[in-house]
Amino acid sequence: MSQIRSVITGCGGYLPDTVLTNDDLAKIVDTSHEWIFERTGIRERHIAAEGELTSDLGTSAARQALERAETEATDIDLIVLATATPDNTFPASAVSIQANLG
Repeated sequence: MSQIRSVITGCGGYLPDTVLTNDDLAKIVDTSHEWIFERTGIRERHIAAEGELTSDLGTSAARQALERAETEATDIDLIVLATATPDNTFPASAVSIQANLG
């Protein structure tokens, strides 16, 4: 009897181009790099472009993972996406990534 199993064959990532450093943030609000870093460990954050959605970020990461795994989107059985910032409440952003990948 054969076993059905999940296998991760590729991993990808994507960060938006715009970077906001703690020093940049300190120009906007009353804080400093040191204050933020000591409490959070954060040095900088990447900011999505106007109109850039969570599914857009996920699609770019998925395309990189597919390339690294040397596989096609049609070979994927499941997309799992965990986020606190979905495109919409419904449908799930993973569905949008699936559609974007074709």
